[in-house]
Amino acid sequence: MSQLHRPLAELEEKFQRLPPPPTNSGRLILIVCRHAPGNHEALAGVRLTPEEGVPGDEWNRRPPCNPDAQLTVIRHDVARLLGNGQPLTTSGDNLIVDLDISAANLPVGTRLRVGDALVEVSPKPHNGCHKFQGRFGADAFRFVQAPATRHHNLRGIYWRVLEAGDAQVGCPILVLSRPEINDGHRASAETPGLIT
Repeated sequence: MSQLHRPLAELEEKFQRLPPPPTNSGRLILIVCRHAPGNHEALAGVRLTPEEGVPGDEWNRRPPCNPDAQLTVIRHDVARLLGNGQPLTTSGDNLIVDLDISAANLPVGTRLRVGDALVEVSPKPHNGCHKFQGRFGADAFRFVQAPATRHHNLRGIYWRVLEAGDAQVGCPILVLSRPEINDGHRASAETPGLIT
């Protein structure tokens, strides 16, 4: 096992000790443009658009450009845990966020404001792949796929851009609305001014 790759037991133990991420309002920690596999550039700001997602990102060069896979998103603390000292750009995700991206907190159809842009949680699952395993190890791949924690979306999730807008590192991320749940009520959002 590479010294860069944490063993499964360590990943599980350290994940349990992470403080809970914010649920209704968070922050954008890093923006990444993936020019090519392994060539990931950190950006200070970007204009997110429905047509391009992150302009210049490799999503634009993978026809057909599936809007449900437009933006890849991962939790900041989980990316640090998986990376074990590697740069945050290593994960290959476009947006690294300080926000709870679990299925319970951000179900499919949840709408969020990222800076000035409006985005929506996509139904497409974000699973680890051979590139992820190469970067973080086989134990990390098992860790993010484990049935007991799969609902946390430790590998991340996908968002699609609904309305263009500017986003900068450090800008707020606000949960605007969540889809209706089984009893016909919307999931609550505690931040004032949010649609519930």
